[in-house]
Parts: sequence; C-alpha cells; structure tokens
Amino acid sequence: MAEDEVTLQGAIREKLVRAKEQWAREGRLLTGETASPQEQRLPPGQRLVQDFPVLDLGVQPDVRPERWRLRVEGLVEERVALDWDGFMALPQRDWTNDIHCVTAWSRYDNTWRGVAARDLLMLARPKPEARFVVFHSYDGYTTNVPLAVFAAEDALVAHSWNGAPLSRQHGGPARIVIPRYYFWKSAKWVTRIELLAEDWPGFWEVRGYHNNADPWREERYG
Repeated sequence: MAEDEVTLQGAIREKLVRAKEQWAREGRLLTGETASPQEQRLPPGQRLVQDFPVLDLGVQPDVRPERWRLRVEGLVEERVALDWDGFMALPQRDWTNDIHCVTAWSRYDNTWRGVAARDLLMLARPKPEARFVVFHSYDGYTTNVPLAVFAAEDALVAHSWNGAPLSRQHGGPARIVIPRYYFWKSAKWVTRIELLAEDWPGFWEVRGYHNNADPWREERYG
C-alpha cells in the first residue's frame, strides 16, 4: 500500500444524492427569510439540536494519521505538503463556533482544535491571481469557497472536536471548518487545498446548491 493510500468503506448512495438534488429543485426547507447574527443566533429555517448528526455521501475513508497527507497547491508561491507530524508541529489553535447544516439543523458551541487556514496560507503564499479555493477530500468530494473566506480568522483545518480527536464519521483525522457557511462547505477528510484564479463549483454546487451558502441569507440552493 502506498504511503498515502487509504481504505474507502461504503459506496456513494446515489438515491440519497438524487433526493438532495430534488430538494434543490423544489426549494425544500426555504422560508424566504433573512437575518443577521446580530439579530438572532439561529439562522432562518434552522432547528437547534444537541447531538452531532452524521452526513456523508455513503463513503467513509479510513485514513490513519500515519498515512494522512495534506497538500496546499495551485496558484501558490510555495507548494505545501504535510504529513501528520508536520501538520501537528504547526501552531495549534482553539475555536468555538456554531454549526449550521443545509438540512436545517444547527448545533451551538462546538470547540475545535487545529491549524488556522491563515497559517497554512502564510506557508503557501498565494499568488496575486489566486481568488478561489477548492477542497478535495479522500472520498472524492469537492467544495469551493472564495480565497478571502478561507483566509478569514475563523477558518481552520481541525483535527479535534470538543476535546477529542475527530472521529472518522465526522471527517477525521482532519476536516475543514468554515463556520460562516452552511456546513457542506466544511469538507471532511480533506487531503488537498487547491488555489485557483477562477471559481470551480464542487460536488453539491453543480447539483443545484448555492455557490455561497450563507445561512443568514438562507442560500441553500442557487
């Protein structure tokens, strides 16, 4: 087995994908309301939960830390390639934020530990023409955000949640966390961060989901 090869358990649930595409066509869960975090903590159309629901495409990569690799590449001055030890040697930070899922659940006060996106970008040094980021996951999933969003203070690559290592079900050993967007933008099992000049919509974005995904504007579909 190659050093970065992983075991994929399960298969993409095509019926689930088709159902979610139908949600987008029908505008399911949309309330037509907007708000701001200053007005109310819970975005429009969301319900508060206490558990942490597991959502994926049906594939859960079994990525052992010793085989995990993270690359930051594309329009960068310095390509970054990290193994687990190299990743954990970077400055570690803690954040607490809320999760808002497009399927209408929200969970308050999640504490993450990991590496700030800004610290990774400082190593990679984005080229002036870089404007967008695409996250690539071990299960083949992709999603996209503007570079400015990934460079924000609250974006990170997390390896721990609420004081414990991330479980495989929730994207361990490491996942993206971008709390200002619906959580499908926070890619699980991340292995590559690609900087681009042009936007490149990901898995759900090409299947009817909104490119921006701001829960306060209820950007579920687009």
